[in-house]
Amino acid sequence: MVEAIEHFFLETVGRELCVFFCSMLPIIECRGAVPLGWGLGMPWWQTALFSIAGNLLPVPFILLFIRAFLRWLTNSRVAFFARVGAWLERKVEKHKGTIEKYSYWGIVIFVAIPLPGTGAWTGTLIASVLGLEPKKSFFAAALGVLIATVIMTVLSYCGLGAIFWMSGKGRGFRGCVFGGTFEKVPPSPLKTFNA
Repeated sequence: MVEAIEHFFLETVGRELCVFFCSMLPIIECRGAVPLGWGLGMPWWQTALFSIAGNLLPVPFILLFIRAFLRWLTNSRVAFFARVGAWLERKVEKHKGTIEKYSYWGIVIFVAIPLPGTGAWTGTLIASVLGLEPKKSFFAAALGVLIATVIMTVLSYCGLGAIFWMSGKGRGFRGCVFGGTFEKVPPSPLKTFNA
């Protein structure tokens, strides 16, 4: 089963698209896509580029259409949709103070913090609900995504690489960051985690 999943993602979809689509997912975004790229053995620069591109792709759509979508959700007669709409509104209320206080810099800070619940999806959702200008909000979110990706790339490729190299389980700092490999690298990076 693991081999079939590994084959599908690595051979059919490809490592690059796996990272790209992972970074598009809400909550996960680049916080999960960059470690995935590291785990799949991609060079750091390639992982960063695909993560940034995937993370920014939904941002214009969120900025332009989320208010209408939220209205539809909260006014829905389907209880599940109404609950999702209410949950999203609570999430906006919880985090809007930071963005209101610092305006566009608040979006940058909020998106740049690489923790679950922060990120481009939530930051642009709040910016849209607050009625901030979409073009400025997009550039603020893009700067935040860039900062978050740099933080996650350094943590993943230097931190995780050093930990796994010291434990003898695979690629180390030099092997990941500079694109080289050590003899300890298993044939598939995914098998490192299954050992």
